[in-house]
Amino acid sequence: MDYIIILIIFLYGICVGSFLNVCIFRIPNKENIVSKRSHCLHCGNVLKWYELIPVFSYLFQKGKCRHCKNKLSKQYPIIELLNGVAWVLIYFQYGLTYECLLFCICTSVLIVISAIDFKTFEIPLGCNIAILLLGIVRLTGDLEHWSTYVIGFFVISVFFYIIYLVTKGRGIGGGDIKLMAVSGLLLGWKPIVLAMVLGCILGAVIHTTLMKLQKKDRVLAFGPYLSMGIFIAMLFGDSIINWYIRFIL
Repeated sequence: MDYIIILIIFLYGICVGSFLNVCIFRIPNKENIVSKRSHCLHCGNVLKWYELIPVFSYLFQKGKCRHCKNKLSKQYPIIELLNGVAWVLIYFQYGLTYECLLFCICTSVLIVISAIDFKTFEIPLGCNIAILLLGIVRLTGDLEHWSTYVIGFFVISVFFYIIYLVTKGRGIGGGDIKLMAVSGLLLGWKPIVLAMVLGCILGAVIHTTLMKLQKKDRVLAFGPYLSMGIFIAMLFGDSIINWYIRFIL
């Protein structure tokens, strides 16, 4: 039975991943993500249902448009698989709980944020609002520990906002501040502090490597690294924090 549940979650995950690709391509261009039919970005041909099967359509078509034969972006299967695997990992950690649902949705939003910020250096306001709503739902369901979430909303975002003021916007972006605020409301203050630390470490290591190997600019999109930190804290935050406390004591 557990294998069936895992398979169902994975399939739902890759299906939602297909919609995430739509968001990633259309949101920066201010295009409608709901009513506009899916189409090839090269020839504009409207796709049939069998061309929209997550992962499998890409494989069956050998990564090419069935009509114009142009190569399709590898982003399609990568995002779909990434979302499916992430949902399964969250299920392993939380089981079939409302937290699992909230964190699955949040992870999907983080994937959209990461992909768009990496390309445009902007985090869509709508994505942060979506995580804010998830945070409000979790706070409402755990009012006994309301202070954990409220402190989480401010603890990193205020720190980032001070950096923003001191550097006049050059040290941190407004989208990053909002992201850490709404994610802190969802996770609580301890996990969001951990997420910030992890995001800084990952950003420093990965971006430095990209600068050397791919000649990337010194300016980095911080959103993807913060999102990775948030996801890790979401999955293993309590374990990492407890280990660290035992280590220093």
